[in-house]
Amino acid sequence: MSRWLAGDYTAAIFSLNREPIGYALWKPKSDHVHLRQYYVESAFRRKGYGEAGIKLLINNVWGEFARVRLEVLVGNDAGLKFWKSIGFEDYSVTMEFQMGDDPRLEK
Repeated sequence: MSRWLAGDYTAAIFSLNREPIGYALWKPKSDHVHLRQYYVESAFRRKGYGEAGIKLLINNVWGEFARVRLEVLVGNDAGLKFWKSIGFEDYSVTMEFQMGDDPRLEK
């Protein structure tokens, strides 16, 4: 985290009654904001705090940008459900090949 913050990334910590409950880490790009990390403590999930944090950022911090982009791991069903529930849509698919996994592409 310190490496990202020493570079072009910015962070915000979300709190409730002065206790931290989550954070966001993002980097502005030419035409969008890249949200690298978004975390809400498990005790505060599914209670509206995650959505409230994103709304706060969109309305008060990221207003000059037309888009927000982020990555969600394919197996993270809860994460995918959350992001889609607040209006995010599929944008791209990043694929990976692990050397040694498939003999069809090896000599």
